[in-house]
Amino acid sequence: MLPASPNSYNDVWQNCLIRIKEQTSEEVFVKWFKPIVPIDFDGTTLRLRVPNESYVNHIEKHFIPFLRPIIHQLFGPKTRLRYAIPRADVQNTAPEADGAPVNAYANRTDATNIKNPFIIPGIRKIIIDPQLNPNYCFDTFIEGDCNRLTRSAGLAVALNPGKTPFNPLFIHGDSGLGKTHLAQAVGMEVKQRHPDLKVLYVSTSKFQAQFQNAAMKGELNDFIHFYQMIDVLIVDDIQELAGKEKTQNTFFNIFNHLHLSFKQLIITSDKPPVELKEMEQRLITRFKWGLTTELTVPDYETKVKIIRSKSLRMGAELSEEVIHFLAEHITANVREIEGALSSLVANASFLGRKITVALAKEILKVYVKYTRKEITIDNICECVCQHFSLSAEKFGSKKRTREIAQARQVAMYLSKSHTKASLTAIGTAIGGKNHATVLHACKAINNLMETDKDFRSQIDEIEKKILLR
Repeated sequence: MLPASPNSYNDVWQNCLIRIKEQTSEEVFVKWFKPIVPIDFDGTTLRLRVPNESYVNHIEKHFIPFLRPIIHQLFGPKTRLRYAIPRADVQNTAPEADGAPVNAYANRTDATNIKNPFIIPGIRKIIIDPQLNPNYCFDTFIEGDCNRLTRSAGLAVALNPGKTPFNPLFIHGDSGLGKTHLAQAVGMEVKQRHPDLKVLYVSTSKFQAQFQNAAMKGELNDFIHFYQMIDVLIVDDIQELAGKEKTQNTFFNIFNHLHLSFKQLIITSDKPPVELKEMEQRLITRFKWGLTTELTVPDYETKVKIIRSKSLRMGAELSEEVIHFLAEHITANVREIEGALSSLVANASFLGRKITVALAKEILKVYVKYTRKEITIDNICECVCQHFSLSAEKFGSKKRTREIAQARQVAMYLSKSHTKASLTAIGTAIGGKNHATVLHACKAINNLMETDKDFRSQIDEIEKKILLR
């Protein structure tokens, strides 16, 4: 391609200046762009004369991600830059000018990349999507003994990000205890209280994917510059950096820059810093600079508050018996509570049944860990007799009044539902009947429950007594 004439590239450069002026402050434009003079363009390399070497350093550090798209659009996508410094009478080549053509930032479509929110001093700010879930806020994070310290520290950070001793705020704990929720709650609170600050949440897996993509495209400097512009950086599951030396080195540089600039870092992990494996020691040391705090399994009272809060948010009405039943038997974490509640509410809705302890036990076997002693046929018969005000003698007699016959059928139905006994064993224990009689009783009770709401309520009441024995 033949070199462009001086008038041609001068005109194009003037168009560049017009676009630059539209997107910068007057002060920045006059100081950093107006003194630049184009001296040559051969179709691929644009030579610019700058006043001194500091211009080269400043432009490369702060303005290249902003300047590239304009240069590419007006001079061509393969255009490279070279700088001429008159005082030294030498040519200073930009880091990318003597290599491959600079990449076209304006055409990024890779889904692993966050938006291209490079914030450059003096240039009108580009809005950064903080990648936060609005449901993860302090209002929906239930406080308890298991998380009080961490929650308090997170709120202190949100009030004054980067200016507290809690930098970084390192939150660790087992999966499902609310690390992501609390970390994002801090971010949401910062956005509300300090709307001008740039907040970003990123999972370590996504950070790693972005790093690999930037390295492959030769854009690592821009990748680092982007993260160095963030005011509050939230990195989730930092343990996933284990063994990734190059990514760790890059994150180390980002961490150092942010910390020295009094920017806030919030890091989550499934382990405390001292237990992280295959992690550079200098990173581990920096993780311990601020506050390391742990989230533990919620205690009984906290679980009760969590269940009440989450059930209300789901629009489900749970009795105190059901709430305490779930709190007593769900022993793992907050995520298990959410899963159990969602399953219970969905099944109750689909089956058209009221949420009771009996239904909770029936539906939530996957979630609930039971510790009560095994339910026996004798236990069931005792509860049935108590409900119908029958003595054990009458219940076991040969009388066949409607009241006694129905009580026996209820006992057979509940025995089939809540024990592992065979139909023959149930019949033998309740009146010496055969398996066909038990099967008939179960069908009769099931049909009656479907047609008579009052009767179904009675069965639910008996089941609740059985389960809570």
